[in-house]
Amino acid sequence: MFKRMPLATRVLLALNVALFVVSTYWPEFGLTYLLALYNVASDAFQPYQLVSHMFMHAGTFHLFFNMFALVSFGGQLEKLWGWRRFLIFYFVTGLGAAALHLSVGYVELQSHLSDLPVQERVELLERLNDEGAKVLRRGQNYVEAFDAKANFMLNIPTVGASGAIFGLLLGFAMLFPDAKLALIFFPVPVKAKYMMPFMMGLELYLGVKSFSWDNMAHFAHLGGALFGFLLIWLWLKPRMPAIVEEMVRREAAKQGVQLPPPRHNPYGGRPPLQQGPGQA
Repeated sequence: MFKRMPLATRVLLALNVALFVVSTYWPEFGLTYLLALYNVASDAFQPYQLVSHMFMHAGTFHLFFNMFALVSFGGQLEKLWGWRRFLIFYFVTGLGAAALHLSVGYVELQSHLSDLPVQERVELLERLNDEGAKVLRRGQNYVEAFDAKANFMLNIPTVGASGAIFGLLLGFAMLFPDAKLALIFFPVPVKAKYMMPFMMGLELYLGVKSFSWDNMAHFAHLGGALFGFLLIWLWLKPRMPAIVEEMVRREAAKQGVQLPPPRHNPYGGRPPLQQGPGQA
């Protein structure tokens, strides 16, 4: 199965699994703390983390679900686009996810600190940057609730390819809208064009609510989907007439009307794959 995967999908899968194994079984290398994505107000933040965090995962299930989606949907898109365009799409959506996540995280932190006088705010950030991460790594946090929340927002990093994965899901739904998907925890097939709006609405709701039990980076998911939508829209914009022609052709086929073959492929690259069921 691995050898039958498209090249870029195979490489991404191998890198994610390899880094997970190293960070899990050889924690002394400290890869998680080096490669995870920190709040931009943290001294631990480094620009390379915008990419590196996409190859780190918080646990076996986190890795499994993301890699399952990468193979299921990313493989389909790579076959359609080719490996170059697929990698562009993957990393643009991943970077877009990180950008929105960092923006929201920075705003939330500043909002939390806004009631403090400027000098106290500066002193608290200096103290948290100096010792806050070490406190969390010992499995502890500050007794004062205000300081504890600020430390959590500043020094808990983000890992995972989920932003790019949501970009792939959105791309799949745009190019294969009638393909039926079934969530693992809700195994009822639903067309992709209905599944994705539901998932995006759920992500927005959970992101805004910020439940204490929820440690998912929902705005990263939304950012990946948003940048995926914008990138596909830019790619398809010059081909809109051909896309409209394709839509008319599909409706005609449903009614038994035979039309001449299309002059252009509206999706670019190779023809669209045959639509079939998938899981996310």
